[in-house]
Amino acid sequence: MAFESLSEKLNGVFQKLRSRGRLTEADVRAAMREIRMALLEADVNFKVVKDFIARVTEKAVGVEILESLTPAQQVIKIVNDELAALMGGTQSRIHMANNPPTVVMFVGLQGAGKTTNAAKLAGYYKKRENKRPLLCACDVYRPAAINQLKVVGAQLDIPVFEQGQGDPVAIAQAAYAHAKQHGNDLLIVDTAGRLHIDEELMDELKRLKEALHPHEIMLVVDAMTGQDAVNAASAFDEALGIDSVLISKLDGDARGGAALSVRAVTGKPIKFCGTGEKLDALEPFYPDRMASRLLGMGDVMSLIEKAQQNFDQKKAQELEKKMRSGKLTLTDFYDQLCQLKGMGSMADIAAMIPGTGGKALQGAQVDEKQLARTEAIILSMTPYERDNPEVLNFSRKKRIAAGCGLKVEDVNRLLKQFNATQQLMKQFSGAAKRKGKGLRGLKLPF
Repeated sequence: MAFESLSEKLNGVFQKLRSRGRLTEADVRAAMREIRMALLEADVNFKVVKDFIARVTEKAVGVEILESLTPAQQVIKIVNDELAALMGGTQSRIHMANNPPTVVMFVGLQGAGKTTNAAKLAGYYKKRENKRPLLCACDVYRPAAINQLKVVGAQLDIPVFEQGQGDPVAIAQAAYAHAKQHGNDLLIVDTAGRLHIDEELMDELKRLKEALHPHEIMLVVDAMTGQDAVNAASAFDEALGIDSVLISKLDGDARGGAALSVRAVTGKPIKFCGTGEKLDALEPFYPDRMASRLLGMGDVMSLIEKAQQNFDQKKAQELEKKMRSGKLTLTDFYDQLCQLKGMGSMADIAAMIPGTGGKALQGAQVDEKQLARTEAIILSMTPYERDNPEVLNFSRKKRIAAGCGLKVEDVNRLLKQFNATQQLMKQFSGAAKRKGKGLRGLKLPF
């Protein structure tokens, strides 16, 4: 999980501060030394750490802080605000062109994740903002780069413009003309990378920039490379003039040094971050929300947004009516499991809940194998059986088990879980109707 080790250490420091009650200047300075060590161990740039600690210390040792009723909370608030400021303060968005298509040029070193994240970004704007993106394959050197873009594009149902291994500048210009002609309002250009920054790479990117006049040059950096990501960002910005940063593989970096350093070193905003291998695992980067997660204060807004993305409003209203009448079906049961799975692991959800720090449900997750078995069982039933599970006798259960390659015991286990849920919904519904009686007499199925 991103920032896991840093978050643990910072929360340990703040726990000590809270236990002291009244704070002295010596207490604050001792805490700042621990925070400095935690940031350095998280691979945050040394100069960034030095400036950060100096700003926090200056604000935290003021008389109005030390003599307040809750000095520890005041210090934590200062650290939270400064962390958010360090990462950019507020979220930055890609500004769409008044005269489409908006051109986003992806640049970065080889292996940073440009191709996959170009497709992820296209998918994000197609799904969330109803854009009509076009992907352009301008990495004509890396073996199978064009095929990779076509594969991920096909998975997201996004068209890919390619002309084989020709001149990248000519391909990009043809892609722009194609986008304009076919009504694509977003053109995302996947460019070539190298294992290191060299003159040949930069010359090609400069020619692409001059020919396309992109509205956004987005640098993709790998969070797991730590300080190397920051060095690459500085070099690309100096040579090319980048507009923003996308941090890939943030979920795989427990330290988080790159995310905390890139903005401070380059002055360029982090606009997106990759949070997993799936093609929908891309999120806008919110500095204030990330700072809150870091300090164990949760991220309620992201949790709400995640729920809104995965739960269908119309289906939710229909489900509520069924729950009130006690008429939940096996199809409804399965839909809810799938929507919960879509929100990610329980540990990720817990990290967004204030006060849990991600530890309350550590290791807990929706069992994908169990979910697959549940799906297989339900899909082996007829529509009539799904809507009327009471008709499932032994003969029907045996047929269903054979159809999905499982045992009758597995079918019985699913029906038992479903019946317990059904009974719980009826009890809730009944309790709600008994005005003034609350939920007295409610019996849980476990």
